[in-house]
Amino acid sequence: MIKFNSFRSVNRNLPAISTASLPDIVFILLFFFMTVTTIKEQNLMVENTLPKATETEKLDKRDRIIEIFVGNSTNTHQSMMGSGTRIQMNNRFVAIEEVGDYALQALYQMPEHLRKVATVSIKADVAVKMGIIEDLKKELRLVNLLKINYTTFEGNVFDNQMRVD
Repeated sequence: MIKFNSFRSVNRNLPAISTASLPDIVFILLFFFMTVTTIKEQNLMVENTLPKATETEKLDKRDRIIEIFVGNSTNTHQSMMGSGTRIQMNNRFVAIEEVGDYALQALYQMPEHLRKVATVSIKADVAVKMGIIEDLKKELRLVNLLKINYTTFEGNVFDNQMRVD
């Protein structure tokens, strides 16, 4: 017969856990989150459910992108601006005739070496009519901003029709 008591009699007092490295770990985590976290640049004032597309390509360099959001105003802004499709640039609603001016302002805020490679990114809600997008493109064409990108999610295109209905 085996005696198990002999195993229990072994002194199992563990040494206390050293907390000397705990401040180092906390600072490493703090620096990690400080370097990885980005500050939200724009508050979205329009509904923005992006459509899906099969052929997508990611824009890597965000410093050369001028963003234009198109969609119905959110519930919080409908009391001020009413319902209907709105265009948002730099945390403000913009009329279609003002898009060119605001796009040029955004362009001239970029460093000079990035102005030639700037891209206008249209982030239109899936329910936005194409006529508004065409008018937007005309305004951008007038100020010679011809490099336009449509921001989408990757997915089945036929899901867009189901969301509009």
